[in-house]
Amino acid sequence: MGRVTRLGLLGGTFDPPHFGHLIAAQEAADLLGLERVLFVPAGRPPHKQGEPLSPLDVRLRMVELAIAGNPRFGLSRADVERPGPSYTADLLAGFRARLRSAAELYFLVGMDSLRDLLTWKEPARILAQCTLVAVSRPGHSPLDPAALEAELPGAGRRVRVLATPGVDISSTDLRARVAAGRPIRYLVPDAVRELIERERLYLLSS
Repeated sequence: MGRVTRLGLLGGTFDPPHFGHLIAAQEAADLLGLERVLFVPAGRPPHKQGEPLSPLDVRLRMVELAIAGNPRFGLSRADVERPGPSYTADLLAGFRARLRSAAELYFLVGMDSLRDLLTWKEPARILAQCTLVAVSRPGHSPLDPAALEAELPGAGRRVRVLATPGVDISSTDLRARVAAGRPIRYLVPDAVRELIERERLYLLSS
């Protein structure tokens, strides 16, 4: 990983990764001065138990293709190589142990995830280990971090809201489009689209 002083982590299933992810990572890197942004595919996300998920090797390949050519981006297997469910608090603790430095961690999430923060495992422990960066999407009203303060002291200081010129698209929408035979060109990198077509992904999605 090399020595960094500001490291961004973007978690998710990335099934598939799309331009919304890439725009959010690039904007965070630019506006927050992040030297690196690591894409961290989730191994076994607890909030998606029972939902169909593409094979891990396929999701990793899609992320590699999506971020290729940007030296500021990297792929981390930290979560998929850990046993047990994918809890953010534990993931951050693992990064803290590996960094062994005063590096600042910035964990990037969607605005919808921020609204659910209080339902996450050990939200106070999460905020103690990183700055949580909530990325707003067009058409979605941002949540004021101060609104979390009453239930989660310190949230107002540890949460940043980042407005991006992203597209209002989600991986769920993309899977549905593929299943319906609709195009996803210009919504995902061409290399990712070609892999989806070659592997015939999402065709059985509902």
